[in-house]
Amino acid sequence: MVLDATSRSVEPLTAERLFGWRAALFPTGYSGMTRIAAGQWRGDADGPMQVVSGPMGRRKIHFQVPPADVLAAETARFLAWANAETGEPALVKAGLAHLWFVTLHPFDDGNGRIARAVGDLFLARADGSSQRFYSLSAQIQRERRDYYDVLERTQKGTLDVTGWLLWFLGTLGRAVTSAQATLDTVLVKARFWQRWAGTSLNERQVKLLNRLLDGFEGKLTSSKWAAIAKCSPDTALRDITQLLDLGVLKKPPGGGRSTGYELADQ
Repeated sequence: MVLDATSRSVEPLTAERLFGWRAALFPTGYSGMTRIAAGQWRGDADGPMQVVSGPMGRRKIHFQVPPADVLAAETARFLAWANAETGEPALVKAGLAHLWFVTLHPFDDGNGRIARAVGDLFLARADGSSQRFYSLSAQIQRERRDYYDVLERTQKGTLDVTGWLLWFLGTLGRAVTSAQATLDTVLVKARFWQRWAGTSLNERQVKLLNRLLDGFEGKLTSSKWAAIAKCSPDTALRDITQLLDLGVLKKPPGGGRSTGYELADQ
């Protein structure tokens, strides 16, 4: 679904395309044990749809979505706006598209995931590229409590969406920063192994060096080396001594009661 949204971002967003995304989310036609309607907007046969949370008997209503009888007209308005040049900055339009779709809540399940795909489509249009090096959806998942809070405040408030847009753009910035940090880690790792590619290392040494490159928490001691590599203390010490002699590892200044080791070059 997200791949279709980003790789075909220049193509119009249509009802048929949204139905296809939803079918991809629920290929069996069921959400859990519940049969869901395919190829159509939700209905109100069981009463007005509400976004709720909490256990039975203590449900909290976050938002009551628009009635089903207005969905055809309202989604048509949304799609017309989505496919037109409407003058908003591209990133602002991405935030508005996400908010508008999830507020319409046109399906009986999967609206949040589809709203994130809608947002990704507009972000791909803003980037002018189908190649994505960051994931707003993943960042929203990491911040989902804040996401639901700002969404509820916006949907229950006035028509002022400034708070939502500030949160959306801030989250986008954090997604890009997170992607950059991940990329930096990958590049550091690649440069490290390029430098030591011609050096003969055993499996234990490779494993522990990768742990250090991934951000080992605390101090790496010979006893920790032995525990992680599942080897004897003497073997761990020989592994470490060899890496010290090669210049792969070094002892940091200070030391303390137990000697720790860190990468000499990254």
